[in-house]
Amino acid sequence: MAGLRPAHCYTEIKRAYTRKSKFKSKGYVKAAPNSKIVKYFFGDVTKNFSHQLDFVAIVPVQIRHNALESVRQIVNRRLSIDIGKNYRLIIRGHPHHVLREHKMLTGAGADRMSPGMAHAFGRPIGLAVQAKRGKVLMSIWVDKSDIEKAKYAYSKAFPRLPGRWNVVVTDIVKIPEITSFPSR
Repeated sequence: MAGLRPAHCYTEIKRAYTRKSKFKSKGYVKAAPNSKIVKYFFGDVTKNFSHQLDFVAIVPVQIRHNALESVRQIVNRRLSIDIGKNYRLIIRGHPHHVLREHKMLTGAGADRMSPGMAHAFGRPIGLAVQAKRGKVLMSIWVDKSDIEKAKYAYSKAFPRLPGRWNVVVTDIVKIPEITSFPSR
C-alpha cells in the first residue's frame, strides 16, 4: 500500500467542497479521521510568565495534522531539555478541515478497472489546519532569561511546516491589565 501523498498536494487553502447530490446521505463527508495531535497544553499552566512568543503565519497555508504533531513533539522536547518545566506551551491551531483523496489506479489495464471520475468525491484521508495570514499556530510563555531558548525551539519547527512563519515576542509585563470595562 502506498503511503501519504506529498505535503505540497495539500498546502493550498481551498473552501471545503460539498457535493451536490439527489440523495441527502451522499452530500457530505460522513466520518473524519482522528486527529494525530495528542495534547494541546504543556509545561506549567499555573505560573505567570513575563514574555509570550507566538508562532505566526506570514502567508496563508494549510497544515496537515501529522505535520503539526511533529512540530509539537520537537518544540516540547527542546523546551523541556533546555528550560525544564519553566514554560507554558499551547497549540492554538486545531485541525478541522477534512482532506479527501480519490484513489486512481495506474498501469496497464487501469482504465478498465478504475471507475474514472464517476463518484469522485474522495475518501477522507486526514485533517488539516487552515492558517490564514497572521494566525497564531502556537504560543510559548517564558521568563526573560529563556527567550533565546524558546526561539531556538521554534527554529527547529520551521523546516517541518509548509509556508513562511515568524516569531513575535510580546512583553507581558508592560501590557496594562484591564480591570473595568468602559460603559456604553
